[in-house]
Amino acid sequence: MAIGAGIGIANFTFDDARGFWRWVDLCDNGGVDSIWQSDRIIDAAPNLETMSVMAALAGGSKKLKFGMNVASLGLRNPVLMAKQCATIDVLSEGRLLPAFGVGSALSKDFSATGTPTKGRGKRTDEGLEIMSRLWREDNVDFEGQYYQLKGATISPKPVQKHIPLWTGGSAQQAIERTAKWGTGWQAGIDTAAETAPVISAIKTRARELDRHIDDDHFGAGFGFRFGSEDEPIVQRYQILLSKRLGKPASDYSAVGGVAEMMALVHDFRAAGVHKFILRPIAAGTEDMLTQTRLMVEKLIPEIDALNR
Repeated sequence: MAIGAGIGIANFTFDDARGFWRWVDLCDNGGVDSIWQSDRIIDAAPNLETMSVMAALAGGSKKLKFGMNVASLGLRNPVLMAKQCATIDVLSEGRLLPAFGVGSALSKDFSATGTPTKGRGKRTDEGLEIMSRLWREDNVDFEGQYYQLKGATISPKPVQKHIPLWTGGSAQQAIERTAKWGTGWQAGIDTAAETAPVISAIKTRARELDRHIDDDHFGAGFGFRFGSEDEPIVQRYQILLSKRLGKPASDYSAVGGVAEMMALVHDFRAAGVHKFILRPIAAGTEDMLTQTRLMVEKLIPEIDALNR
């Protein structure tokens, strides 16, 4: 059961595109397992569109895997998404890690694109089945409440014969769709204590459905910074995250050195997590490069050692 560490980004905090590609090169050559791009469209903060990033990384990296954390399937057409994922997987020679969720009813992305929030859970359920079948079957027939297909086929199929389909969300409906269609599950902004019962529930429900999800296909993430809690950037991060969560944010990140970060890794490991998406608390190209380089040089070797 392999334990691995990828890196996650939400805001585009780089000075320019050149800075972004310098960072990608560092990740690609530094032993980072994967890059994960958050999915936001309508936002005052600078964010890159997630599927565009996936396509760019297919050509702009050589070894890295990459995925969405997570793409809102309640917002997107699953046939188009299946085709996009297959195309990116072909061009990257099998390095895409597709990951999907419903999308928040509070997100402005729905209203701005004229997409109703009502029914987004059912649309996601239907979409997961459609994508899963289009990736592996020819002549797909589907008769759903929101989508209908007759003899549908996409070609080329993904390079990965068993392309992963990761899901997110912790509500009962999310647990059900993960157990039914998912090959992996990625926590949102959750503590280890909040993650553990979700993983347990997914495993239990999957067994009831006569399905199996590998133990090392459960993931979680947290913010990290090599530095001090007193730094203004850390204080700003904690304030913004506390406002978003409606509660203190200190348990959702690790600030200091390797010891503080590995303590959080061990907490998540005890909860059943094997894959980590670590989010640098940084601003600007040079700060992102510094934090990522420290992750590569100091933190990843400690996480890799857990596999021995």
